[in-house]
Amino acid sequence: MSTAGLRHEVRRGRKVAVVLALAVLVAGCAGLALGDFAVPPGQVIGAFRGHAEWKNQLFVLDIRLPRVLTGLLAGLAFGTAGAVFQSLMRNPLASPDVIGITSGASAAAASCLLLLGLSGLAVSAGALVGALVTAAVIYLVSWRGGVSGQRLVLVGIGAAALLSSVISYLLTRAKVNDAQQVLLWLTGSLNGRGWSHVTPLAWSLAVLLPLAFALERPLRMLALGDDAARGLGVRVEPCRLGLLATAVALAAIATAAAGPVAFVGLVAGPVGRRLVRGGGPALGASGLVGALVMLVSDAVAQHVFSPVELPVGVVTGVVGGPYLLVLLGVRARRG
Repeated sequence: MSTAGLRHEVRRGRKVAVVLALAVLVAGCAGLALGDFAVPPGQVIGAFRGHAEWKNQLFVLDIRLPRVLTGLLAGLAFGTAGAVFQSLMRNPLASPDVIGITSGASAAAASCLLLLGLSGLAVSAGALVGALVTAAVIYLVSWRGGVSGQRLVLVGIGAAALLSSVISYLLTRAKVNDAQQVLLWLTGSLNGRGWSHVTPLAWSLAVLLPLAFALERPLRMLALGDDAARGLGVRVEPCRLGLLATAVALAAIATAAAGPVAFVGLVAGPVGRRLVRGGGPALGASGLVGALVMLVSDAVAQHVFSPVELPVGVVTGVVGGPYLLVLLGVRARRG
């Protein structure tokens, strides 16, 4: 890409990021205001200034704000991780939930719940460890004097299938109440999320997101191919390993906080890149698209089917499933 084209992409990316950030802000405010106990918009703003009625302040700051922030931050992490995976492997199917990262987290969480009898943050910690271990195994199995994107995706899909079998086996041996608890976690949900989920997620993103954006330039070059990247002075394997580690950590902490919410990482990257129209990774736009998808999906899950409240993963699955089928069809037609 020419210098002028790159500048145009950067300018358009900034404009897209501003529009998406405003959309995320609106969706977040709607999440704070809507519910069985509706809070007027003025009272939502007043709650942050300490001028709202005590009931409104309780609902906005103590009950709804942690849920909204967990959804926003988890969506930001899923979207950024998906964009890194897809750009690095030059494959739109390379998202955390397709190549086995979230499956590793799910298997570890199911083991913690059903075999060890753990709950709460201990399950989230187990999911984090499971995602990291699974990613390390997939990377090592894929290594053949280097790692190709196609081989990594195939190994990841196989690992996801194997781990899904492990989860199914654990569920068949579990008691009904325990199995229901595991299934709720496996679907991905923001129900009951509190500050204990927000705080570690926010601190982790404060480290990982700047690292991902710092590596965006070598990621752009790696997307051209290993030979081209080497010609441009990129240390291919160290950069690839750093990008993979960052993306895995983003997906792992998001899964630990919100569960393996399906298809957010798969959808956010292509939408972000299409909005920017530059052909680059578009990490900022993709992350904001992921946050917007999470917030809107959670609002739909809470209010559209009232009085039944669905897990957010059900709504993202309804959106992402057809998208995956269309994507597979397009790739099949292109050979």
